[in-house]
Amino acid sequence: MSERKVLNKYYPPDFDPSKIPKLKLPKDRQYVVRLMAPFNMRCKTCGEYIYKGKKFNARKETVMNELYMGLPIFRFYIKCTRCLAEITFKTDPENTDYSMEHGATRNFQAEKLIEQEETKIVRDREEEELNNPMKVLENRTRDSKLEMEVLENLQELKELNQRQAAPDFEGMIGQARELEQREKEREIEEDERETQEMLGRALMKRLRDSDSDSDQEETPSEAPPREGTPREAPPPVSSVDRPTDILTTVKPSETQGPSVGAVKKAKVERWEKSVGKLGGGGALSSLVVRRKPAAAPPAGCTSKPGPKGIPTANSVPMNAAPLAIHSSSLSLLGAYSDSESE
Repeated sequence: MSERKVLNKYYPPDFDPSKIPKLKLPKDRQYVVRLMAPFNMRCKTCGEYIYKGKKFNARKETVMNELYMGLPIFRFYIKCTRCLAEITFKTDPENTDYSMEHGATRNFQAEKLIEQEETKIVRDREEEELNNPMKVLENRTRDSKLEMEVLENLQELKELNQRQAAPDFEGMIGQARELEQREKEREIEEDERETQEMLGRALMKRLRDSDSDSDQEETPSEAPPREGTPREAPPPVSSVDRPTDILTTVKPSETQGPSVGAVKKAKVERWEKSVGKLGGGGALSSLVVRRKPAAAPPAGCTSKPGPKGIPTANSVPMNAAPLAIHSSSLSLLGAYSDSESE
């Protein structure tokens, strides 16, 4: 397998290259090559677009009697992808490009043609100025005159725009003043809002401080508990002066809802519905019988024990003071119970 990979071939000692007959091939012979379309083109037969870079199996030949500085020019034959019409183009070494020859039209060629024309004009002008000094002076005079005309036209256009503009300076000043006024109002509103927030925070802090001070005043002063012993809650302080006032008092928790007077009135009405009025003329006032005070004995009367040692009305001592009559509700209930027992 290694003998077919050698780079040199064996030539016998009696080898004579002049004895080998030369192969005579036509100069315009064609080769099949694989290439890509060098530019965008459109087929003249069917109108199919062939984009740049599309691959073809083309035939290549050398153009006869056409040389550029000793370089040969090649022609390529391809077929349209839709109608199989033949399209030909050849190399253009002068412009380092390809030129369309037959069967299609090249797209996007206008811009390239303009550039070529501009370069050609510049090149011709340089050649003329190189051999003719008067032509140089004429070209400079023409250029300066053209530049002055362009500047004059530009100035006229600026003046025309200024005349047609007619800006409203008063309106512009008014808009600026309105913007300043709005900015000032916005700043004032922000200052007021910040002031209100600061006042609200100060008021809340003052209320919290007053609540904490009142709580400290209401709680009785007591010795701090020892470590390890549970701290007992302070006993509730009763603000009732008389035992019967508990019927008309209101708990502190009940004052958080409606008003104090409305709650007190509702409790009194419920008590009167269930028990009745204790004093004055009510439903139970006819059942209560007041005890009549005992009549004072006449002078010289002595106390005599009654039967079974129970003292009678005449057994009241002479120096006994009259009984105090209490018209409170508790005394009436006591008298009512004594009347039933009797």
